Amino acid sequence: MSPREALRTAFQAILANRLRSFLTTLGVVIGVMSVVLLVSIGQGARSEITGAIEGLGSNLLFVLPGSGDFGGPPTRSRFTLDEVEAVARALPRGEERVSGQVLGTETVGAEGERVTTTVYGVSAGHTTVVDREIARGQGFAPSDVVGNRRVALLGADVATELFADLDPIGRSISIGGSRFRVVGVLEVVGSSAFGPSQDEDVYVPLTTGMRLLSVSNVDTIYVRSDTTEALDADRETVERVLGQRLAEDQFTVFTQDEIVGVVGTILQILTFVLGAIAGISLLVGGVGVSNIMLVSVSERTREIGLRKALGARTRDITAQFLLEAVALTGLGGVLGLGIGVGLAQVVTLVSPIPAEVTTWSVALALGVSTGVGLLFGVLPARRAGRLDPVEALRHD
Repeated sequence: MSPREALRTAFQAILANRLRSFLTTLGVVIGVMSVVLLVSIGQGARSEITGAIEGLGSNLLFVLPGSGDFGGPPTRSRFTLDEVEAVARALPRGEERVSGQVLGTETVGAEGERVTTTVYGVSAGHTTVVDREIARGQGFAPSDVVGNRRVALLGADVATELFADLDPIGRSISIGGSRFRVVGVLEVVGSSAFGPSQDEDVYVPLTTGMRLLSVSNVDTIYVRSDTTEALDADRETVERVLGQRLAEDQFTVFTQDEIVGVVGTILQILTFVLGAIAGISLLVGGVGVSNIMLVSVSERTREIGLRKALGARTRDITAQFLLEAVALTGLGGVLGLGIGVGLAQVVTLVSPIPAEVTTWSVALALGVSTGVGLLFGVLPARRAGRLDPVEALRHD
């Protein structure tokens, strides 16, 4: 039997039992759809998070508390203002390139409006260090940090929510019950799928923020290098300075690429796990295909005997039934792929979590669905091919 004739016969058998064929492929459809959708969401989450880290700008060093074990429990920060100032003194133009940060949640109010948002205490050069533009007004001066002044920089959304069409520069706001003067409004950066929008943030000088939030330690230290080539030298300087003041396991210096790599690896593993969980439904669908194909062999025993009596070889019968199984799972794979891609687009439109359909996830879903047909179609196909023609013709 030619491949064309075998394919035509396979589709005739599928169409002869449309409802049963549809129910048989349903498990494959759901499996492929789940793989494409969940992998797309995982891939989209990875791109979103790594993009947010890269959006801080290039040539950035992160000084974090602890030994750098991302899988371990949270580590209490041992950084103080002295450590921030020591790092700044050790680097050329350190006041412009080094920023300490603390953060907490506070209620911010003005003009009869109130919002609860994240308040950051930062050094004077923070907006330059983390590459945030100021749309109106000005940033903090070093004297604002030294003098514990109650001045604030507002995110674009907070400024709109509190003051509507009014110019907030020079106006007063309350943060945690204390009065602050607005000195600037930050440029719009857009929302993120993970965590609150950066346009909802409020910034105050580092010393003021520590007093406002009742903390004595700095959460994070940022260091911006002038060039990519200077990263290693700046890193050595930071590690040397902090190593003289803190134990080795009390701080870790990361480059931006290292954090992106670690986060990307973690999310890649998560994406793989999501895909594997969804793939279980493909195996369930394969069991259904195998079961229905065995039923089909039993129902068509006389047909198989007649074909063999007319000269069909064992391999022809085996190939025909194997092709039917592959056709069933292949059709299910195409349908599941279409539904999965469609749902991924819907998720992207209605959810803050993006869904990014990748070529490899599409190829994986279609490849696995076809492989399921081959794997679970072998047993019924071999059983059909090995039937004795005389006994098959006697079958009722």
